[in-house]
Amino acid sequence: MISAKHQVIKVGIGDVKVAAAPDKIKTAGLGSCVAVVLYHPYQKSAGLLHIMLPDSSLSRSPIYNPGKFADTGIIELIRLLGYPPARLRAKIAGGSQMFQYESTEDTMRIGPRNIEAVRQHLEMFQIPITGEDVGGSSGRTIEFDPSTCELHIRNMKLGNCII
Repeated sequence: MISAKHQVIKVGIGDVKVAAAPDKIKTAGLGSCVAVVLYHPYQKSAGLLHIMLPDSSLSRSPIYNPGKFADTGIIELIRLLGYPPARLRAKIAGGSQMFQYESTEDTMRIGPRNIEAVRQHLEMFQIPITGEDVGGSSGRTIEFDPSTCELHIRNMKLGNCII
């Protein structure tokens, strides 16, 4: 039996890409960043967004990469996939609090703020979250397989899991 060749599409920080089976899609270096996987379970296609910050109002420039922010990145990912949001499902990972701070200042809670923003925007588009591995204090690498709709997560402290 000959196995189908596939490639693993790599998504960088602040990047948005799409893939269709048999290809897979992957991102590494998730600390306080959050990865959002939107997928169509029957079309066997997916997109991955690696956000750094919760809201584009935090941009220091009027011209910015939409994949860097939860609000603009989710809209861009929906556009790239080309399906109505009602047909999509989501899995999310990341949003760690990588360093402990004495301050209770909100600006130091980037991971939790990223998680909140992603959940809020997915809810706004009525896209259900079917699995998540968020929070904590360790980094993650993830890989999504559109053919199985499985998200493989390598947690640097806790090991591997599939959601």
